[in-house]
Amino acid sequence: MSSKFTPAQIRNDFPIFAKVMRGNSRLTYLDSGATSQKPRQVLDAERNFYENHNAAVHRGAHLLAEEASEAYEGARQKVAQFIGADVDEVIFTKSATESLNAIAYSLGNSDPKSKYALKPGDRIVVSEMEHHANLIPWQQLAKRTGAELVWFEVDADGRLDLSSAADLINVRTKIVALTHQSNVLGTINPIADLAEMAHKVGALFVLDACQSVPHFPVNVSQLGVDFLAFSGHKAIGPTGIGVLWGKSEHLEAMEPFLFGGSMIETVTMTQATWAPAPRKFEAGVPNMAQAVGLGAAIDYLQNIGMDSIANHDSELTGYALEKFSRLSGVTVIGPKDNKDRGAVISFTIDGIHPHDVGQVLDQYGIAVRTGHHCAWPLMRKFGIAGTTRASFYLYNDFADVDGLIASIEDTKKYFKV
Repeated sequence: MSSKFTPAQIRNDFPIFAKVMRGNSRLTYLDSGATSQKPRQVLDAERNFYENHNAAVHRGAHLLAEEASEAYEGARQKVAQFIGADVDEVIFTKSATESLNAIAYSLGNSDPKSKYALKPGDRIVVSEMEHHANLIPWQQLAKRTGAELVWFEVDADGRLDLSSAADLINVRTKIVALTHQSNVLGTINPIADLAEMAHKVGALFVLDACQSVPHFPVNVSQLGVDFLAFSGHKAIGPTGIGVLWGKSEHLEAMEPFLFGGSMIETVTMTQATWAPAPRKFEAGVPNMAQAVGLGAAIDYLQNIGMDSIANHDSELTGYALEKFSRLSGVTVIGPKDNKDRGAVISFTIDGIHPHDVGQVLDQYGIAVRTGHHCAWPLMRKFGIAGTTRASFYLYNDFADVDGLIASIEDTKKYFKV
């Protein structure tokens, strides 16, 4: 590989790769699309916070509270720099799912006279490749407001059918909510172009960036989106921490989605006013250690370089696609080429259920994801119950791909197909 780092060196930083798997095999972890593994630097950062700085942030005048607040806000600054945002536009949540729900809930609670309010006849645009987390909140918002939910279809190659874009994104459209990269197909969508179309008709653009932010450079200004969500645990960070980014003009005008704690400015027995963003959207004691851990994860990724990680992923995916093309009875669901494609390969094997494939691969220490991947409409589109999904990251190498391919061949032999 021509990347500036080697996966073997990277794995030394991840304690879990010392684990011995079934069959006395080494761990071949190909499920980073679901959650990534965590390096020692992230684990140490969380432990150090609890051991040396643990206190409720923004709530005390003592030394520990000052140190905790500084660490927490320092993590926010790292996230902002990482995605090219202003620091006050970064909100910490417990997950990307919460972030996306928060946007939908807040917009749904807008003053009826506000430009953010939806009404019958307005339109919300999604796509058939959305994860449930970026579909169901908009389904529910449409039901509550009477808005119309419409969607981009996915073509046979696993890419958005953009021929209908002008019809879908029209003067009635208020929200366009799309994934940056499909968690099933690996497809990377032309977000900047679609965001520009949305803005021309006055619509807001919401981006699910869970599969993109950990893998290649993402800059919110360059993409031109209004909101973005991603999760820490897919970016070698802790679980329990998500990010919601929004343009300041929207955050200041929108209603909170949680109440209480330090998200207030003033309170009487009958009314309250809200603190400025981001505090307005961070009610209660936040996930402080997890935010610090996410900051350490960002430091780790940036030390390697997101361009280097993207190049590594691309080389690995291209190599894997070429290997898959030689397999008989195996179908890749999604683009067969490596153009505008992320490090995710979903596949089916003729005559074998995906769950059975996953169980056999597990006997060789190979961890993959099986099932519908929280994307039932997409499975129905392709007429399948589910797939086996291999997703790669910075700690994977060509040997992992070779092991996967060999184990698929062994699976076919085991089931005599």
